Amino acid sequence: MKRRPPIFLTVIVFVLACCTVIGAVLGEAAPVLDENTEYGLIQSENIVIPVFSEENMEMFEIPDNEALQFAKELKAGWNLGNTFDAQDSRTAAGRDYETYWCGAKTTRELIHAIKSAGFNLIRMPVSWHNHVSGEDYRIDEAWINRVREVAQWIVDEDMYFIINIHHDNSLEYLYPDSKHYAQSEKYITAIWSQVADAFADFDEHCIMESMNEPRLVGSNFEWWLNQNARECQDAADCINRLNQTFVDTVRAAGGNNATRYLLVPGYCASPDGATSYLFKMPQDTADNRIMIEVHAYTPYNYALNTNNPDHSFDLEKDQDKKSEIDQFMNKLYDKYIAKGIPVIIDEYGALQKTKDDLQGRVNFAAYYVASASTRGITCCWWDNHNFTGNGEKFGIIDRRNIEWKTPDIALAILKNCLLNCE
Repeated sequence: MKRRPPIFLTVIVFVLACCTVIGAVLGEAAPVLDENTEYGLIQSENIVIPVFSEENMEMFEIPDNEALQFAKELKAGWNLGNTFDAQDSRTAAGRDYETYWCGAKTTRELIHAIKSAGFNLIRMPVSWHNHVSGEDYRIDEAWINRVREVAQWIVDEDMYFIINIHHDNSLEYLYPDSKHYAQSEKYITAIWSQVADAFADFDEHCIMESMNEPRLVGSNFEWWLNQNARECQDAADCINRLNQTFVDTVRAAGGNNATRYLLVPGYCASPDGATSYLFKMPQDTADNRIMIEVHAYTPYNYALNTNNPDHSFDLEKDQDKKSEIDQFMNKLYDKYIAKGIPVIIDEYGALQKTKDDLQGRVNFAAYYVASASTRGITCCWWDNHNFTGNGEKFGIIDRRNIEWKTPDIALAILKNCLLNCE
């Protein structure tokens, strides 16, 4: 015999149902996850999250156009690093590359956790050269389908994603000098014609990035653009032409590729490379659909240099470090944002150097993102899923257990990424 619920429970259920209907009618937003939810970010008791405002940050004028509005919607980004970009494995094959560097297979639950925390953009670096065959560089079908599957999970969460050509910068595939230009152009054309075709049905949630840090690998100028050096002038010219090839190839691929947003870098994706007179914006058939890509682990000795012991980022004492951040962002703002052209810093971060440097890294993340936000620049934290050893420890979420290892850094980003959005 089925028992009836007590009358007071029936009333409660009825009231809750009515509230749900009324909320839907009134267009109320879905509940926002709080700090007690499964994927919520819980602030550490001994960590202070700096939150900047117009009272202590200069607000820059942001032109009112569709492209910059699009960049604003990206909000804050996170890199699925050391995953699809893994390369040079002698033991892994096919899709095993996905776990070769990071040790974790990407799951739908991970993507949901990133979205639930508040991020709205995921960059998916992809190395293609170890998944191609033949003179026409045919991409392994299982590999591109797996990349596409994860991309679909991102879009299912109503997030945006960036897909690129990552660790393919070598003499055999992509090398920006005149001697290897014909080979590089062939490779760019082959890869992007296939990738653009495979992703043609994705809408504006899919952003394509031509190359990752194109540079003269192995030379004295690998990480340094000397505008007066003939080698650098040649490399910059080759990068300009390869960016143009990328744009032309994607636009010709059909589907939504005709109008999607595209990212292009200057030499080694540095701020200097993008702001140099040697860099030229590609011509495009779509109106203002090209964005500038920059990587900036600034200040270098603090943020990236594992050989330098500097692990301090004090918001009062380290004025020179804050100034270094402001200076390169000012150059990007003056050359691009002020003229209505979006900029994305899709790699930045500060690695862990000591056990007690978290507050400094939180200060850095807050100030960096706030500085970018006031200038209309979107940022993507570099997460390589590395938490141990003496290398580049940029990981902030454990992908195996879906656990935020440094939720304070994520909170610092999310609380400061939309300062200039009126």
